[in-house]
Amino acid sequence: MSQPPPPYRGYRFSPEIISHAVWLYHRFSLSSRDVEDLLAARGITVTYETVRQWHLTFGLAHARRLRRRRGRQGDTWYLDELFVRTQGRQQYLRRAVDEDGDVIDIRIQSRRNRRAAVRFFRKLLKNKAASLDDLSPTSCAATRRRTAP
Repeated sequence: MSQPPPPYRGYRFSPEIISHAVWLYHRFSLSSRDVEDLLAARGITVTYETVRQWHLTFGLAHARRLRRRRGRQGDTWYLDELFVRTQGRQQYLRRAVDEDGDVIDIRIQSRRNRRAAVRFFRKLLKNKAASLDDLSPTSCAATRRRTAP
């Protein structure tokens, strides 16, 4: 049973342009201004505020379809850890990526200790159906022992 297409009636632009703009916004994690620039490069004049409004109206349905189409996450997850500077303060960025290169989760934390790592792993695994044995690298052995059921 398929869902009916979103109601594009009453909009100035065609459904193809609206759905393409919302798709760009969600598929590539672009800002409204970036989508505006990409559409302008194709000769479509639209403001970033219009793109934002389209995102609010049609975004949830497009995001669900993209998630469904993306398929299952890979069995092996990799963790990237690095320092970033935001607003003059040094922060710690953790990113989980699956074997296909799809980003699973990103988290910026102010501390780099075992408690912060445990919090990241718990948030990561809260809605994911995977065991801790699938995580690589094994540099967080203490965290793995602590969070494993």
